[in-house]
Amino acid sequence: MVRDLHTALAWVVIIGNGLAGAWAFAAHRYEQVRHRALWIFTGVAEAAISVQVTLGAIMVAAQGVEVSQFHMFYGFLTFVAVGLLFSYRHQLADYIYLLYGGGGLFVMGLGIRSFTLVG
Repeated sequence: MVRDLHTALAWVVIIGNGLAGAWAFAAHRYEQVRHRALWIFTGVAEAAISVQVTLGAIMVAAQGVEVSQFHMFYGFLTFVAVGLLFSYRHQLADYIYLLYGGGGLFVMGLGIRSFTLVG
């Protein structure tokens, strides 16, 4: 069950962060799409990464599932990338939409890479 949830949530992380990144890039260009909903959607997409990493840790530690070291590396790197985005939001406030646009697409790419390295 945990493995199925981990796999399903991988798609939520990948697609959610991709959409959030695209929306943030659009918000940089078009003021009409600058809504509070963008930040809520981005927060949910990024919070899904924490759940994803937790489920992966449970599978490896408690259930003894063996996965590629690179899969775990990319999962951890995805988690760290979200922390870096969050930590630079004040320093790059003038470029916040670009930061989260690029960051969302970067996180999506890390998720895709991690997904391809399973097993």
